[in-house]
Amino acid sequence: MTVMNRREFLAAAGASVAAGAPASAQSSKPRLPRKDCFFGIHLDLHPNASDPALGRDVSDAMVERFLAEIRPDYVQYDCKGHVGFLGYPSRVATSAPHIVNDSLAVWRRVTARHGVGLFIHFSGVWDSQAIIEHPDYAVVNADGKRDPNATSVFGPYLDQRMIPELLEASEKYELDGAWVDGDCWATRPDYGEASAQAFRAATGIPELPKKAGDPGWQEFLEFQREGFRRYVRRYCDALHSKRPKFQIASNWLYTTLVPERPQIPVDFLSGDYLGNASISTARLDARYLSAVGKPWDLMAWGFQNATQKTGMSHKPAIQLQQEAAVVLAQGGGFQIYYVPTRAGYIDERNIATAAKVAKFCRARQAVSHKSEPIPQVGVLFSTSSLYHTANKLFGGWGSYIDPARGMVDALVDSQYSVDVIPEWKLSEVGSSYPLIVVPDWLEIAAPVREQIAARAKAGGHLLIVGAANARHFAEAIGVRPLGEASRQGTFILGDEIFGQATGDWQNVELAGAKAVEQRYPTWDTTRDASIAATVNGHVAAIFGPAGAIHSYSHTAALRQFIRRVVARVFTPDVTVEGGPSVEVALRRKEGKTLLHLVNCAGMQVAAEYMSGDFVPPVGPLKISVRLPARPSKAVLAPEGAEIAGAWQSGRWTGVINRLEVHQIVQFS
Repeated sequence: MTVMNRREFLAAAGASVAAGAPASAQSSKPRLPRKDCFFGIHLDLHPNASDPALGRDVSDAMVERFLAEIRPDYVQYDCKGHVGFLGYPSRVATSAPHIVNDSLAVWRRVTARHGVGLFIHFSGVWDSQAIIEHPDYAVVNADGKRDPNATSVFGPYLDQRMIPELLEASEKYELDGAWVDGDCWATRPDYGEASAQAFRAATGIPELPKKAGDPGWQEFLEFQREGFRRYVRRYCDALHSKRPKFQIASNWLYTTLVPERPQIPVDFLSGDYLGNASISTARLDARYLSAVGKPWDLMAWGFQNATQKTGMSHKPAIQLQQEAAVVLAQGGGFQIYYVPTRAGYIDERNIATAAKVAKFCRARQAVSHKSEPIPQVGVLFSTSSLYHTANKLFGGWGSYIDPARGMVDALVDSQYSVDVIPEWKLSEVGSSYPLIVVPDWLEIAAPVREQIAARAKAGGHLLIVGAANARHFAEAIGVRPLGEASRQGTFILGDEIFGQATGDWQNVELAGAKAVEQRYPTWDTTRDASIAATVNGHVAAIFGPAGAIHSYSHTAALRQFIRRVVARVFTPDVTVEGGPSVEVALRRKEGKTLLHLVNCAGMQVAAEYMSGDFVPPVGPLKISVRLPARPSKAVLAPEGAEIAGAWQSGRWTGVINRLEVHQIVQFS
C-alpha cells in the first residue's frame, strides 16, 4: 500500500467521532470472551511526568484504520505503567500531568463499534508514584530501606489504591479486562512490620531470615509467595464481584515464572517474551502454558531492544511470523507489543507489519488454536528445584532455568515432538508419555523423585540428566557414584567434531548399566576417558549439565550427543529428514492428527543481529508418521493442497518440497 505521513493520513481519513461519546452508545457487535480470542495487539506507554502531550495524536480515524488493517480480537491499551501515573483523567488517584486527549475513551469508542475487546495494561505491584505519595505502601527490603518501586502485598496499597483504580477504569470505559503487569516478577521479600508480624505469627520463627542458609529462609520465601497469591486473589475477587464479565490476567502467573497449579481465579494466562533468542524462550514457555489447562497466549515484542549501545529496532513481519509459528504450533493465542509515540500515534508502517503477521496467524487459526498434544517426549519442569535453589520468590530465574530451556532446544532441534510436563502435573499425565526427560535440575523434591523412580521400576522410558540426579536415581540408572560431583574440563563427541561440555560432572562406575558415551578432559580420545552416558534397560543417563550447557552454547556436537543417547531408549512416532532448523510438533484437534513444521532457520539470537527480514526456505523434507489407521488423505495447511503419501506397516510417508516458515500436515 502507499505509505503516507501522519498529516496526510489524518486528512484523508477525515474527522473523528466527537470525543467523549459513551462507549456503549455505539457498541454494535458482540466481543469475544478472552478464552476464545486468538490474535491481539498490546500497546503500552508507561506514562510519566515528562510526557508533554499524552493522547494528542489518538483519533477515531487512526484507530479505525488500525482495526481495519489488523482485525485483532482485542487490543490491550495503556492505563498505568510502572511509573505509577494513570494515563486517563482519574478521580481516585494520580493521573499523568499532561493528558491532552483521553486515549482510552477513543480506543473504547472505536473498538466497541467494531466488536473488538479492549483490555488495559496496568502495573500492579510495581507502582513508583504510589510509593512517592504514600511511603507506607512500599516493601521494606532486608537492609531496612523502603523499596522505591515495589509495593507491599501485605500493606494498604491494594485496597486504598490499586483496586479503586481498576474499578474506576473498568466502569468508566466499560473495559473487557486487564492485563496486570509488574506483578509476580516485581514482587520482593517484605521485611516491613505488617509482613514481619504475620510471619512470626504463622511460623513461630522470631527472627526474619535475610539470606539463604539463615534459619527459616525457605519458610520465609514461601510465606512471601503466599502473600502474593492472596493479593492476586483479592483483586480478582473484587473486580469479579463488581463486574462479573471483567477478565483478568496477572502477567506471567502460572507460567514458567510461577510454575504452580492454578488456583486463583484469573481468567486467562499470558506473558511477554523478549530479548535475544526469543524463539528459544517462546519454545519453553509455550510448551509449559499448553500443559496448564487454561486459556493462554504469548506476547512477542514487536521490536528488539536488547543492547545498551542501541535503542529500539522494529522487527520485520517475517521475523514476527517465525516467532508466532512457535506459539501457534502449541495451540496458543498470539499478540504483538508495540509502543506508540509519546503522543499515542501508531505509524502506518507498524500497522502494515502487524497486519501481515495477523494474516499469517489467521490462515492457521482453524487448525492450530486450542489443539492438544499427542504425547511423545515430555520434559519435566521442576518447581521445587527452582523454589529451593534460586533464592527468590518467582522468575525470571536467570541461569536456574537453563536445564529445561537447553534440553527443550536440544530435543526440538533434533526433530522430536516435545512437550513440557509441570512437576505438579507429572502424576496425572506422565504415564501417557513414551519418554520422560529429567533435565539437570539441582534439587528435585522427594515426592517427585519417588514418581520418577517408580516409573523406572515399572519399565518406563527415561532420560535422566545431571550430577545431582545421578546420585538421586543411581539405582534406576544402574551406576554407583564415585565421590562428589566436581567441575571438570570436558569434551564430548558430536557426529563430526568435539563439543565443549565443561561443568559439574559426576564420576560413576557401572552397576548394571552399559556405558554408551565417553567424555574427555581435552580433545584427545586416546586417553583419560570417563563415562558420559549410560543405558540401563529403558533408562538412559547423562552425568553432567547437558541441558544448561546447551542453553548457553547450542553446539552442534552437544545436540548430536544428546540425540544419540535419546535414540537408545526412544523411537519417535514422527521422523523428519531435514536440518536442525525444522521444529516438529505433533498435535490433535477435533479428532484429526496435526503435524506442525516450523522453519526456525535464521532466527534472531544476538543483539549484534537484532532483526531478520529473510528466512531461508528448507526442503525437500521427507516425513514419516506413525498413525493408528491409514489416513484417507493428508492436506497441507494453510494452502489446502493434498500431499501424496505411502502407507506401510502403520506409518505414512510423504515429502514436502518446500517449507517457508510454518506449515501443518493435517491427517484425516
